[in-house]
Amino acid sequence: MAEAPPATLRLVLDEAALATNWRTLDAMSGTALTGAAVKADCYGLGVARCLPVLLDAGCRNFFVAHWSEVEAVLAHVPAAQLSVLHGVLNPAQAAYARATGVRPVIDSLQQAQVWTETGGGRCDLMIDSGINRLGIGPAEVADPLIQRLEVEVLMSHLACADEDSAMNTRQLETFRAVVPQVAHRQTSLANSAGIALGPDYHCDLTRPGLALYGGVPRPEFNDRIRQVGWPEAALLQVRNVPAGATVGYNATFTAPGPMRVGVVSLGYADGILRSWAGAHFASGERRLSILGRVSMDMIVIDLAQAPDLREGDWVSLPYHLPDAARQTALSQYELLTVLGRRFR
Repeated sequence: MAEAPPATLRLVLDEAALATNWRTLDAMSGTALTGAAVKADCYGLGVARCLPVLLDAGCRNFFVAHWSEVEAVLAHVPAAQLSVLHGVLNPAQAAYARATGVRPVIDSLQQAQVWTETGGGRCDLMIDSGINRLGIGPAEVADPLIQRLEVEVLMSHLACADEDSAMNTRQLETFRAVVPQVAHRQTSLANSAGIALGPDYHCDLTRPGLALYGGVPRPEFNDRIRQVGWPEAALLQVRNVPAGATVGYNATFTAPGPMRVGVVSLGYADGILRSWAGAHFASGERRLSILGRVSMDMIVIDLAQAPDLREGDWVSLPYHLPDAARQTALSQYELLTVLGRRFR
């Protein structure tokens, strides 16, 4: 088969920014080790690109959600450094965990039973300290199924770390009360935002995710966390639109006068949702406004500020996550993880 031609959209990754973000979070974690949540293909930025950078920066503890994510991560990371947050629901998952050497995070008494009855071994254990998602309740800690586990990392997860909420203190106290009741090697509580709550929350191991990839969940990260990724797209067509003509689906934009516009090869199938309407692309320092609705594979932009741009030239979509979240009403997590698979 003939080699495919170059793509007309790409995802730029600033590897130096990613490494700097991990080192910043590591410094903020004090004496605790600093891991990395690399689930969802490193939050949409790509395991193959991000994992080597994180390893070179010094990270040695990694977390994914699904067993389907394990193979891609193990191409870069030793199995002993990887945990699967969704645990083991059945003997097949337990067998895969042992075959690969990856640790499951046990999340319930039923999972503890599956893990024990299929041979046991090193695992992590999630305590539900108040978020009411995965994890065993504090009252279940004394159950013999839990007491027989060989727990490497005893962990919990904060619900409101991005806010100054009394719930943070309640969860910390709940977790601290459980810690002496379970034999373990390490404790872990803080996600990205939790790192900014201070040393009480750092435990032995922090587990940042969003902030690694440019997210700013709390003011303490302002001017410390760098943008890591942003989309760029080529102009498919440059055209002149007369005054009074409409642009795009449902004719939501009407040209107030003659306009020179460009069509870029990017759309909601690539994660640039219709909530981006009214935002802008950029060519250097020049702002190129989005006109009309975002389509599945195309967006129309105003080229008035860039008369030199021609078909085939590239423009970028400013993707500083806090600013993009305010513009689109999407969360910073969504902005990363909705990015599609057509990017080069």
